[in-house]
Amino acid sequence: MKILKFNCIDSTNTYGKTNFDTLEDRTAIIADEQTHGKGRFNRVWVSNNSSNIYLSLVLKPQNITYIANLTQYMSVAAAKVLSTYNVQPQIKWPNDVLINNRKICGILSEGVLKNHKPSGVVLGIGINLNYDPETINKIDRPATSLNIETGKNINKEEFLQKLLNTFFENYENVIQKGFETFKEDYLKYTDFLGKTVYIQQRDNDKKEQYIAKKIDNNGNLIVIDSQNKEKIIYSGDLIY
Repeated sequence: MKILKFNCIDSTNTYGKTNFDTLEDRTAIIADEQTHGKGRFNRVWVSNNSSNIYLSLVLKPQNITYIANLTQYMSVAAAKVLSTYNVQPQIKWPNDVLINNRKICGILSEGVLKNHKPSGVVLGIGINLNYDPETINKIDRPATSLNIETGKNINKEEFLQKLLNTFFENYENVIQKGFETFKEDYLKYTDFLGKTVYIQQRDNDKKEQYIAKKIDNNGNLIVIDSQNKEKIIYSGDLIY
């Protein structure tokens, strides 16, 4: 695996997409600071603290059938590593990672096309490792960091190495077989099934109410609507 490190960059994902053709498969792009960090639905990801993780992986698997599941797989990898610090992470479908219902990790996957066909993905992840409470409380959504949850300063390089090792440990299996290969692990970190939830779509401020029933073998959320009928949710924001 090749690792590229930057002191400051606009966005590790943007760099990965712009230079996708010339970068090697499994290149890790790491920045101390991002000037235009971003999350799902073009939300801003605050990225001005060099002791946090801002990472993107350039991935060019031969089998692209299951690349959409890589965000959920990365959420499991992050949750596993966080668990080694004596905290209890939860995954909020599809791929946000929370501790005590406050976001600690965001993941953004961006597909890359070549000749109008998918050729791979740039998989980005931001993890709050070290923040002071005053700063993190200024973030516009409930957020936390690992040092706040543990009361200890977190070694960034150690955490990063754990994350990369955990992700690539089962990566090839996921590429070949998809969500089913890590579904059991994913479910261990969820606590919203059986509860009333709200789904907000990217292009709509309206929130629809459902009962979260299960996660299917493709990683989609199965819900029960107001007419007591099952519905498959492929994407959206989960609120509960």
